Amino acid sequence: MTRRWLQERKRDYYWRLAKEEGYRSRAAYKLLQANQSYHFIKLGDTVVDLGAAPGGWLQAVRKLIGDSGYVLGVDILPIESFQLPNVETLVGDVADPKIIDEIKEKLPHPADAVLCDVSPSVSGVWEVDHARQVDLARASLKIARSILRPKGAFFTKVFQGDLLNEFVNEMKQYFHQVRIIRPKATKTKSAELYLLGLGLKAEKAA
Repeated sequence: MTRRWLQERKRDYYWRLAKEEGYRSRAAYKLLQANQSYHFIKLGDTVVDLGAAPGGWLQAVRKLIGDSGYVLGVDILPIESFQLPNVETLVGDVADPKIIDEIKEKLPHPADAVLCDVSPSVSGVWEVDHARQVDLARASLKIARSILRPKGAFFTKVFQGDLLNEFVNEMKQYFHQVRIIRPKATKTKSAELYLLGLGLKAEKAA
């Protein structure tokens, strides 16, 4: 980490806000802002968060679902416990075929929403990184189709690039509505976008 990087981070409004409000990641505000606009996570919902480390989205989801909901965070890295009865974590890889069964074993019932903030290991070659990100989003879509209830929601990170439209069209096969979202908390120079699938089509559920 360079001094310049640290200085820019300290000037970052959402990084400072996350520190003040106790969120583990500034990314919590991206999810909260998207949900404020589209209300795809509600009080009492069951939610699965893929790529959940270090836990910022888990904290945001817990705020939205309250005591009556349930959230499961999945990541290849262990996530420090929140010591809350309705927040659980699971170590696993979204690309591992076994992960669907492992998630289902944890869930009390099919999920109302599946979230994905998974990022690839960045190579510095944009075409490669973009393709890897779409592959991760596609793997997460497969999980979502397997564990969501009919009419459930899927919210996933993608990078801008040549493969984006193809993946948007793929999501439209399975959801009644697909929205492209760039939350206010996204960094200005970032190529991140988020896709929100609303209303999983029951006849297309895996």
